[in-house]
Amino acid sequence: MIQRIQTVYLLLATISSSGLIFAFDLWKNTEGNLFYVTDALSSGNTLFLLMGVLFFISALLTFSAIFLFKNRKLQFVLGRLSILINFILLGVLIYFSQNLSGEAVVSEKGIGLIIPILSIVLVVLANRAIKRDEELVKSVDRLR
Repeated sequence: MIQRIQTVYLLLATISSSGLIFAFDLWKNTEGNLFYVTDALSSGNTLFLLMGVLFFISALLTFSAIFLFKNRKLQFVLGRLSILINFILLGVLIYFSQNLSGEAVVSEKGIGLIIPILSIVLVVLANRAIKRDEELVKSVDRLR
């Protein structure tokens, strides 16, 4: 059952949470340097560290949910937990993007800020497919 559509969605969510954070910048600081998640992990700020850890926790949850295809209820719960973590991550990213200095010089937000949104959409699609499979199994059990 690993070839189901929810596996594709969860795999894409894992790739977006763990792989795209190295490819796309989050924002450009006042000196013109691009800021990536790896920069957040190496900084001393606890909120930056929390942001980097939340990206990896989200990726870990979605990756582990791929292999729980026999336990659809737990797979669904891990998906919802991943959605919750991505919403928290989105809130942290919005907080930082609103606090960037932009009054004197123009601050540029990077495309990396939409990674949690992409991950949320993919996990929601996976949860819908998991729910559909669960309903299909329940309907077959009623016929027996």
